[in-house]
Amino acid sequence: MKKIWILMGASLVIASLISSCRKDPIDNLSEEETRIYVTNYDKDVDFGTYSTFSIVDSVAVVTNNGDYSKELTNYDQQLINTVKQSFIDRGYKLVDKTASPDLAVNLTRIDNTYSSVVIGGPGYWSGWPGYWDPGYWGYPGWGYYFPPYYGVFNYKERSVAIDLVDLKNAAKEGDNQLTTIWNAMLRGQGVWNSNNIESMVKAVFDQSTYLETTL
Repeated sequence: MKKIWILMGASLVIASLISSCRKDPIDNLSEEETRIYVTNYDKDVDFGTYSTFSIVDSVAVVTNNGDYSKELTNYDQQLINTVKQSFIDRGYKLVDKTASPDLAVNLTRIDNTYSSVVIGGPGYWSGWPGYWDPGYWGYPGWGYYFPPYYGVFNYKERSVAIDLVDLKNAAKEGDNQLTTIWNAMLRGQGVWNSNNIESMVKAVFDQSTYLETTL
């Protein structure tokens, strides 16, 4: 599967801010500016040759701790409806999963929690020109020693994945695998906020202009 990755939203902003001298460059970003939308598709696939689709009736929730479940919260129902309508707007016909749809749409909420230990040394400023030379204190030619320290931090990352699976050609492959031909990943603050679903889904479809049937 040949892949093309497209990043929108805050990626360029974040890259430029990280290169600045501020210690916390993303502190001043709005919630919307932190969100990044990534789409991945098989460029050898002609999306116009598919006409029907079906979508899951709930949303899978997975974590990096190995936990998983299927849920249908108000958020999940709104996500399903919005993605469903987006495919309909591109000309695809919604059918039941028992009606042999050409395409299947999977929806997943991903909830990852990370813990890390950071071992630190000299402050980043210690080697800068103009920093206090030990000679000032009567020890010319000496250097500074900074005892190592460590800190523990935890952070959570929540994201949403939309996967488009080729059912039309599944039997032709002969390897008992379903091929995902398009994927969208929604990341950043507020991704699990119902108020942002419409704009986020619109963003990934706007950058996927090839996703349209001609049948």
